[in-house]
Amino acid sequence: MKIVVIGGSGLIGSKTVARLRARGHDVLSASPASGVDTLTGEGLDEALAGAQVVLDVANSPSFEDKAVMDFFRTSGQNLLAAEAKAGVKHHLALSVVGTDRLTESGYFRAKIVQETLIRESKIPYTLVRSTQFFEFLGSIAQSGVNGDKVHLSPAFVQPIASDDVADAVADYTASTPQNAIVEIAGPERVRLSDLVQRFLKASNDPRTVVPDAHARYFGAELKDDTLVPGSPNPRLGALGFEAWFALPKTPR
Repeated sequence: MKIVVIGGSGLIGSKTVARLRARGHDVLSASPASGVDTLTGEGLDEALAGAQVVLDVANSPSFEDKAVMDFFRTSGQNLLAAEAKAGVKHHLALSVVGTDRLTESGYFRAKIVQETLIRESKIPYTLVRSTQFFEFLGSIAQSGVNGDKVHLSPAFVQPIASDDVADAVADYTASTPQNAIVEIAGPERVRLSDLVQRFLKASNDPRTVVPDAHARYFGAELKDDTLVPGSPNPRLGALGFEAWFALPKTPR
């Protein structure tokens, strides 16, 4: 089966490509660096020729409100049109748990547009919504820096390791379309401020996290249920924080 992975050179894309190839699939890793640009449409028809499945794990290079909206709307329209022309039978996209609860954020408003384009297309689909990756804890901490303190929401999160994300995405890619949203998450539910404090301590970072209910996350104020799965039976990864942190050469 030919599978095209849009964003195949990124963190999740590269891991998923390796897993799918190990299963014997014909996988094309597509990105602007390989001559495939969903924003301009360059190389799409050639890349999708003969493809049965397309997995989109690409992300916007800018999180500025207009830029991110333009990216997800234009890329989504171009990609889905090329898939319809090529006769693709299954479109998958990686999204974020809580997307529809984060409308204060320009980034998540853009993700809602991406998801809507997919659902309204005539192509069978699977939307994989994931919780935050452990690999992003450093940047989350940095987003709340105020002097030697880090102000972060105490809302609950249920973060997941990128390896567990790739395992799940590879499984859904090789399966039949769900025509629905599926959720994946890590095994441990914890408050964001507490988790980042654990991360800083484990990293020998002396900064202190201050729980702040009004601290913004990508421009949005969080509630306890904003970033955790809403479905009763989400797919859970195997790695908790300590197991993830102990992995060799883990990007942090």
